[in-house]
Amino acid sequence: MSVVKINVLTVPEPMREELERRFAGRAGLVEEADGFEGFELLRPVEGTDRYLVYTRWRSEEDFQRWTESRAFAEGHAQAASERGAAEGHGHGHGGPAASGAELWSFEVVEQAEPKG
Repeated sequence: MSVVKINVLTVPEPMREELERRFAGRAGLVEEADGFEGFELLRPVEGTDRYLVYTRWRSEEDFQRWTESRAFAEGHAQAASERGAAEGHGHGHGGPAASGAELWSFEVVEQAEPKG
């Protein structure tokens, strides 16, 4: 069965819009990765400052291959470059939008799809 990786990002209120802008403009390279099954950015609605970056993979090996790939490095380098450009041109905020991050890992043991 699939595996789920959830990157938990602590994002202060003033940086929420910036984080969402960066994700909206991301390179999108993960969609081409072998074994990639889905991505969601989840915004907190009450009682927390933690965003969840949810990705689903066919296997742990597929996820590991992605994190070791050139595309992964390029996507993260593009994000860093955009932060630098924003810093130099007065658009957005430079530096990281999140003040902390942790990675949660899960195996999917049961799932359901809509009927019909």
